Order: sequence, then structure tokens, then C-alpha cells
Amino acid sequence: MTKKRVEKTGVVVSDKMDKTRVVMVEFFTQHPIYKKTIRKRRKFMAHDENNISRVGDVVRIIQTRPLSRHKRWKILEIVGKKENILEIRDKKGVEGDTTQNNASGV
Repeated sequence: MTKKRVEKTGVVVSDKMDKTRVVMVEFFTQHPIYKKTIRKRRKFMAHDENNISRVGDVVRIIQTRPLSRHKRWKILEIVGKKENILEIRDKKGVEGDTTQNNASGV
């Protein structure tokens, strides 16, 4: 009987190491007393054999056997490149945002 491997989706926040990426996974949980929804983040070190992912890329990671002291995840696929994600965000109407920093106070 094999265990089902856990998969998560996150954003690459560091690519400074060889064949290793730091992936930040964001999830929501509810406060046990106040019932407010809280956003939590967790960083995972993931193995990237060919060094193809870059900072800002959205990736899917899968749990695997221990590869080193901190690495227990592998990058399964790149869901979206940083450039593509920025284009999609701009198309959704972020440029219509009227809040601007006005230093002059006028």
C-alpha cells in the first residue's frame, strides 16, 4: 500500500541555490476562538533538477523522500511564469486602480 503524496502550489521566492528553490505556499485558516480567517504562509525547500524555475514563478510541488537536511519536496511543474502572471493581472483591471500616493497633499 502506497501513501498518497501531498501536492501544494506556491510561488518561488528564492533561486539562489543550485538545484534548490524556496517555495512559499499560502493558505487560509480560521482562528479557533474569533473565527476570523487568517492568511498563513509557509516556505518549503524544493528540488529543481534542471534549474528552470525563477523567482516569481508559480509552481506545483510534491512531497518526496528526504533529499537533504531540509529538502523533502520536488518541483512537479511550473504552473505559470512570472511574465505571464503579470500580464493576466494587468488584464483584470489593476490599471484602473485610482489609489495613488500623492506626496504633495493636493
